[in-house]
Amino acid sequence: MAPVTTAGKEMHALVERLYPLCRSITGDGVRATLDIVGEYIPLQVREVPTGTQVLDWTVPQEWNIREAYIDDPAGNRVVDFAESSLHVLGYSVPVSATMPLAELRAHLHTLPDHPSWVPYRTSYYKPEWGFCLAQETLDALPDGEYEVRVDSTLADGHLTYAEHVVPGQVTDEVLVSCHVCHPSLANDNLAGIAVATFLARALAEQKPYYTYRFLFAPGTIGAITWLARNAERIERVKHGLVLACAGDSGRLTYKQSRRGDAEIDRVMRHVLAASERPHHVTEFTPYGYDERQFCSPGFDLGVGSLSRTPYAGYPEYHTSADNLDFVSPEAMADTLAVCREAFAVLDRNRRYVNLSPYGEPQLGRRGLYDSLGGRSDAKQAQMAMLWVLSLSEGEHSLLDVAERSGLPFGTVVAAADALCGAGLIEA
Repeated sequence: MAPVTTAGKEMHALVERLYPLCRSITGDGVRATLDIVGEYIPLQVREVPTGTQVLDWTVPQEWNIREAYIDDPAGNRVVDFAESSLHVLGYSVPVSATMPLAELRAHLHTLPDHPSWVPYRTSYYKPEWGFCLAQETLDALPDGEYEVRVDSTLADGHLTYAEHVVPGQVTDEVLVSCHVCHPSLANDNLAGIAVATFLARALAEQKPYYTYRFLFAPGTIGAITWLARNAERIERVKHGLVLACAGDSGRLTYKQSRRGDAEIDRVMRHVLAASERPHHVTEFTPYGYDERQFCSPGFDLGVGSLSRTPYAGYPEYHTSADNLDFVSPEAMADTLAVCREAFAVLDRNRRYVNLSPYGEPQLGRRGLYDSLGGRSDAKQAQMAMLWVLSLSEGEHSLLDVAERSGLPFGTVVAAADALCGAGLIEA
């Protein structure tokens, strides 16, 4: 895993700032999150009104919450939203009542297998209210009358998402997406937000070939809303990557697009294998994060998903144990490094045409062999030139050359640049 870089420390600090906020699929918590991200990169924030038809869905009412608690018969506050946004069932409707413990239990959610952890639960599309608490807290509650209060609003408003665009040399786009709808969960989803933010900053310091569009949106309904609002220009999206669970100590996991042979799939497989990092590549399944929206048959975009330990693959998933100690600067720095390596390959992976295709051109006469003098990898660089010449008929990409020859992609790129400079090939 990568050492703790400055970026790793800064990403962890960003996660720490975002962690206390109560996020959901709509509401002020999402806006506050985007306000903070907007301090790092400029964002175009979009507001879509409640009731807007988006593909087969409708933008829901906006949910906001100010206060929520349970007081026991003695007046002791045993559950308090002010301590953690996980304590309230997401999208809970307002309630102010006194009831016996037997009646209250139907609205309480725990994790019996992990009695000290608080679960994350929601009820987005069904009017309900509830609290999440540790099983050990529930076990200690005495019988009697409890005061229950949820001070929330569920009313017409907006769904909020944001975009950041890094302009490229061409208008073809690479889409990078992360979800901004989970409350105090550090790995799922705050680490993904942090890596996306710092990836955007890194790309802005370069002059990328592709235009990179970063999407910060609520899961499912946010991606569907973005797709509905961008259907007429969706053909610009040539490649894409969903970032989630990006900060734990597990090995990197890449989930392929529905196509399985999209260019981003090949690039990620190549980069992960060449890096010799512990990793796992999985087939596409129509369950997970927003790759399933982008890969739905009507759009069929070449979008994969990068995480460390995948969703539901670690006990801490969707619990209070997914906290600031569960994610590390080292892991986020490593995830960021892989993204940068992959996009460097994607940006340079083009096809070339050999302008001297009849027989092998004389490289020595053009000074190409002399340019390798003294290089420790001179033989490898020479072979790269020959491979690029051999496979430059307009059908094979530089990634094809690297995979077929077994040479590093960077060596193949350097060979292509040298051959271009000598007038022997052209893109």
